Amino acid sequence: MRVIGLDVHRSFAVVAILEDGQLRGGGRVDLTRDAVIAFGRTLRPDDKVVIEATVNTAMIVRLLRPFVERVVVANPLQVRVIAHAKVKTDKIDAAALAKLHASGFLPEVRMPDEATEALRRLVAQRAQVVQQMTRAKNRIHGVLHANLIPPFPGEVFSAAGRAWLETRPLAADEMLAIRRYLADLDQRTADLALLDQALAGRALGDERVRRLMTLSGVHVTVAMGLLAAVGDISRFASSEKLVSYLGLNPSVRQSGEAPAHHGRITKQGRSHARAMLVEAAWAAARAPGPLRAFFLRIQARRGKAVAAVATARKLAVLVWHLLTKAEDWNSPPVSRLPRVRGRVGRRPTTARRCAPASAPGWSRPSRPMPALSRTGRAHRQQGARVPQMGDAHPRRRGGLASSDPLLATRSPVPREISTTPSEKSCRRHP
Repeated sequence: MRVIGLDVHRSFAVVAILEDGQLRGGGRVDLTRDAVIAFGRTLRPDDKVVIEATVNTAMIVRLLRPFVERVVVANPLQVRVIAHAKVKTDKIDAAALAKLHASGFLPEVRMPDEATEALRRLVAQRAQVVQQMTRAKNRIHGVLHANLIPPFPGEVFSAAGRAWLETRPLAADEMLAIRRYLADLDQRTADLALLDQALAGRALGDERVRRLMTLSGVHVTVAMGLLAAVGDISRFASSEKLVSYLGLNPSVRQSGEAPAHHGRITKQGRSHARAMLVEAAWAAARAPGPLRAFFLRIQARRGKAVAAVATARKLAVLVWHLLTKAEDWNSPPVSRLPRVRGRVGRRPTTARRCAPASAPGWSRPSRPMPALSRTGRAHRQQGARVPQMGDAHPRRRGGLASSDPLLATRSPVPREISTTPSEKSCRRHP
């Protein structure tokens, strides 16, 4: 068995061959279709080819795969750390790839199938179009700001906003530039509509898209972007693996006897999928549900930015569970979510079922005031009925009369008099 190492460049690749522990050079190969196929015909069926992941790696793998036993794609970031050397040439790099694979120390990258690769290209094209649209809009805003023109009170790129732009006191060349930016924006808008139509056509026949759209904040574009980045969910053994792949896990620094220090997220992996999850987290924070409750709880302690990233990580965990178990997301009511509070180094308190203070129709339980309690006890001794929170209005359906001495007390009435079992649990664990 031979191991063939290829150091790939833009227009050529340098070959190194490792056979029976002996290393020798294999020359150069031009990176054209005919030249790569001709090079593949010179290889043996039991050979293994090793190349680094780069722009044209996918096509090289597709052309060489029929001629060899396996084509291995290496992670260039990790290979650079392992095979770092002062003397660096193309031949040494190709030989390092072959030696690392032969010794079993080569960090590999999984190549997606053709369907996932095509979906990734569509998602990447859409992201590029959105960036171009944002760039054109920013240039128009830059021209207006440079000429001290106040912003338009509305959408400047609408019909009314464009008519307002034509009446601004601008130089001829700057007005020509604005018209060019608007024409480019119109073209990019048409391209975006075509790409969205293509993505929607693929989403109609994919059950995974419908399943992911049951999550708050996830629409068809976010779902297709996640599926393009994840591919086959079975390659992730746990939700933590998917979170690490998306770069949403915290960085860790630990050495010796010092405790581990957890810092910011690693931001490794596919940045586009990570950005789409953060955007979905912001959308989920505006919709009622458990994700909004989680966002508000983190926001109260760490701020909005950290809360958005934490919600994005929770969305990634939910995505793994939905795709792995083939189930839809049925969000539980906010008031039924268990919440465990505790500090590092202390014994955590028992879980209590308390709704957050932001939940609609919920008020924090408070103890009855002493004045009201004494009045209630005196009222019960006289044989009268203590009013409850659910009683009707005095003017409706024979409610309490306004002459009742309990209603005439000057003590402020708390928001809730009766306590439910869950509220009693909250009082036991402040």
